[in-house]
Amino acid sequence: MSVLRILTFLVAIAALCGATSLAQAQGAAAKSAKESAKEAPKPAPAPAAKPTTAKPAAAPAPAATAATGSAEPTLIGQYGTWGAYTATPNGRKVCFALAKPSSSKTNPPNRPRDPAFAFVSSRPAEKVVNEVSIMIGYALKPGSESSLEVGGSAYAMYTQGDGLWIKNAAEEEQMVSAMRKSAEVTVKGVSAKGTETVDVFSLKGLSQALDRLAQDCKR
Repeated sequence: MSVLRILTFLVAIAALCGATSLAQAQGAAAKSAKESAKEAPKPAPAPAAKPTTAKPAAAPAPAATAATGSAEPTLIGQYGTWGAYTATPNGRKVCFALAKPSSSKTNPPNRPRDPAFAFVSSRPAEKVVNEVSIMIGYALKPGSESSLEVGGSAYAMYTQGDGLWIKNAAEEEQMVSAMRKSAEVTVKGVSAKGTETVDVFSLKGLSQALDRLAQDCKR
């Protein structure tokens, strides 16, 4: 994965969340990631704060690029398919579990896209705990709704750019609980060009990764 893109997301979010809305933070992170992608081949996304509206920020935080060198994520444990990471961009601790899909399909078949990633993130300074986000690897159809299926239930996901977050925040705790107990989660989306995608993520090790992060992300 691209450490540079991960750091860009983390720093942009931390720099903006104290002074702007979560929507602005996500928008700045997405734009910063696109800029970093020009420098690093096959970049991997990173957890971004859930936007509250569909309005992105006008520009990324100026500090984002400058601070990346001192905020490198640390892998504190690998649990099954999930890695547990911590980072401290701009002095604000961020903890996240990260996994790649075990299988991915597109319809029409074999359409090109960047790698997809699933995150469960905590940001103590913002009192955010176990926020689920998906970086889908392509620009989603504007205004479209994706879904996350786990434990026999389907959750509507809000979309912006190439990111997905649960639409009804009140259901997030229930969704994370189901993810802890289930074998896999399925994420469905539609690209701006109309391509349908289905990504399946193994949940092996997620519960252990979240338990580890809960210990390391208390402050």
